[in-house]
Amino acid sequence: MAGFLKVLFRNLLEGPSTDPFPFGETFTPERLRGKVVVDPDLCVGCGICKRVCAAGAIDITKKGDESGYTITVWRNSCCLCATCRLYCPTGAMTITNDWHHAHLEAEKYDCLEQHVIDYEPCRHCGTMIRPLPAKLCDKLYANNKDIDVDVVRHLCPKCRQLEDARHIEHKAPLEAERPGEIPMVSAGGGDH
Repeated sequence: MAGFLKVLFRNLLEGPSTDPFPFGETFTPERLRGKVVVDPDLCVGCGICKRVCAAGAIDITKKGDESGYTITVWRNSCCLCATCRLYCPTGAMTITNDWHHAHLEAEKYDCLEQHVIDYEPCRHCGTMIRPLPAKLCDKLYANNKDIDVDVVRHLCPKCRQLEDARHIEHKAPLEAERPGEIPMVSAGGGDH
């Protein structure tokens, strides 16, 4: 009995030794894998996250009128492997350290994240496209200050390629046009 009273007295003085959760905040490790979050401003709808998702928790569906797509992440199916984050080329998929997944049975179909992303017409040809994320364009064209990133990001791949070619053409003249050099003749042409 004396041992019990000793432990009881020590516990009264030191307070509880258990975690206060759910009545108070608890410790969350910094690198804990919690909820999957999609940044719709960075998502280009490439579908890599859907293909690598081991649990099949990610779906990308085109709209019926081809005017965009919907990306859905079912949090109840996610196995928190973070493969989507690893393979996402634009960094749109992230895993937070928010581990609060508890919900009522009636709310199980509400535990999803869904974003509708609309296409817009290309500024040159009018083809419906998903504009490149500004963050990605800044990275792609970081070494070329002559290109207006805000214009290029709203172009379809074909128009973007033509725009890039135009900038390259104006920047570096052709070999035959350089002053003081003799034009090169192709090896297969001409009479012998």
